[in-house]
Amino acid sequence: MVAIIASSACINLPAQTIDPTIVQGDAYVVEANKVIRNIDTVTFENMIDEVPGLVIVDVREAAEIAQTGGTIDAPRVYNVSRGWLEFRVPQRVPDKDTPIVTFCGLNLRSPLAAQDLMEMGYTNVANYEDGFPAWVEAGLPVTTDTSPSNMLYSAPIRVTENVWSAIGATAPPTYENSGHNNNLSFIITTEGVVVVNAGDNALLAESLHHEIRQLTDQPVKYVILENGQGHAMLGSNYWQSQGAQIVAHVDTMHEIEENGHDILGRMQLGRRDKAFGTELTTPDITFEDEWIVELGGERIEARYLGPAHSPGDISVWLPNQKLVIAGDVAFHERLLPIMEDTDTAGWIETWGSFVELGAEIIIPGHGGPTNYEEVTRYTRDYLVYIREKVAALVEEGGALQDAYLIDQSLFSHLDTYFELKRQNAGMIFREMEFDF
Repeated sequence: MVAIIASSACINLPAQTIDPTIVQGDAYVVEANKVIRNIDTVTFENMIDEVPGLVIVDVREAAEIAQTGGTIDAPRVYNVSRGWLEFRVPQRVPDKDTPIVTFCGLNLRSPLAAQDLMEMGYTNVANYEDGFPAWVEAGLPVTTDTSPSNMLYSAPIRVTENVWSAIGATAPPTYENSGHNNNLSFIITTEGVVVVNAGDNALLAESLHHEIRQLTDQPVKYVILENGQGHAMLGSNYWQSQGAQIVAHVDTMHEIEENGHDILGRMQLGRRDKAFGTELTTPDITFEDEWIVELGGERIEARYLGPAHSPGDISVWLPNQKLVIAGDVAFHERLLPIMEDTDTAGWIETWGSFVELGAEIIIPGHGGPTNYEEVTRYTRDYLVYIREKVAALVEEGGALQDAYLIDQSLFSHLDTYFELKRQNAGMIFREMEFDF
């Protein structure tokens, strides 16, 4: 018996029809456009220049962004695919009055996203109806993804001849940025590599190690933790498995021992599958004031300069290069966060010791390499400004609710401003309310 197989090319299949009672996407877009505010390219460009704290939400998929040449280059541009909109935007934009503009490619998803945000309670939402192709055609600024083919937010940049830093996102840690929202720096010498910050998880640490191996055959001998926060220390078990020793301040050790399991749990919830292989571990070497190593003619000093952003904050000083990897002692591109255990008065006092280092190059905990003038403006001067405002409020008998209304608009151009401004004012009020 011969089996006869008919080719589908020879068969006339009935045309597929869509049930007319099914509401299609185009109809939803038409209805959304009746209730949202649409803006064109010129208006959008002006808003970026003139509207303080504007948040821009690119609702396209990450792969789509890579394929179409990047995204709009402006402050506070967040890629939140439409499927995650209701979950991710409240985490990044907690203030319902924040000005928000949505956009996509063909103006099909962003109108729906704008409508969704309005229904969620956001009061100042617009949709960029021209879409990303029109932005590109107009020759306006575009940024492309500089990250390598791994989990790093961005590829390491060369700061000096032998110092590199993978600059993290100046946004909160998310699944999309793999928890790489701080700077992961490293120093290459002829006798080994010293890494500053273990990374948020083991897979992220492995990604950084991959980049280091492209630059040198030297082994990673030490990993210095700038503090006990998750994005500084949770990748430690990977580095230990590679033969490196973990170095940290004694307060960082205490933080890991006391709160490490909770920090790990929060990371696992946020990073999900990217948390694979991450296990809590403790430092191999601890110090109180300073830890110094000399490798290949490079003197590397891990220094505790005094209280700052969180327990165990240290800076790594390279005296031969007049370069400091400041960690969370210094901020400039994002608003600094004030936590329950932040000693703002002590931080201002510590600033004097930080300046006395005499660094010519500063790699902060977040944001690109900079100088003293920049980090002073957005670290010490910010702390002084807010403390003065709170002190006046306390003397006048003001309450916590009044602190939330303190004008911080001088700093509204910084990333995480809207996420942190209320928190910071409230924390400082609680710190100072019994000082007078």
